[in-house]
Amino acid sequence: MTLDQINSLLSIFIILGQIFIVTAIVYLLFFRKYKNQLIKLITKNSILLAFIVALTSTLSSLYYSELAHFAPCDLCWFQRIFMYPLVILLGMALIKKKAEIIDYSLGLVMVGALISLYHNYIYYTAQTTSFCSIAAPCTQRYITSFGYISIPLMALTAFLMVALLLINKKIS
Repeated sequence: MTLDQINSLLSIFIILGQIFIVTAIVYLLFFRKYKNQLIKLITKNSILLAFIVALTSTLSSLYYSELAHFAPCDLCWFQRIFMYPLVILLGMALIKKKAEIIDYSLGLVMVGALISLYHNYIYYTAQTTSFCSIAAPCTQRYITSFGYISIPLMALTAFLMVALLLINKKIS
């Protein structure tokens, strides 16, 4: 696959993820008492779905840095520090069938999401910060799909999806 094809595919996944995020927030805030078959299926497979999102995010970041040769900024590295272990933790949760790992995973997700939120603020407002370097600036625009999807937004979407999936599993 070419870089443009991968960008397009990931961007479509991100749009679907953003639709999921809005739907999940509305569900968790207003309709949690209603349990239809789709909600039961998502809840039952929340750890698997969160694992898939974390794995896809990890593989995508590795693709962009190692194969597409996009230099990750320092904030990207910090986000990776909090995303990569999720693959291992959620994988262990699936293998051992232990939902207790959700608490540890949520801790990583929340810190990673805050870093990602800050990165998006810097990216979309073109702020300068001490995290930015000349070699790998935090505002480098490697891709822009559908007029707004960027690598920082992809990371934020992934963190929010994992967070909502794990929160839904925890409170169910």
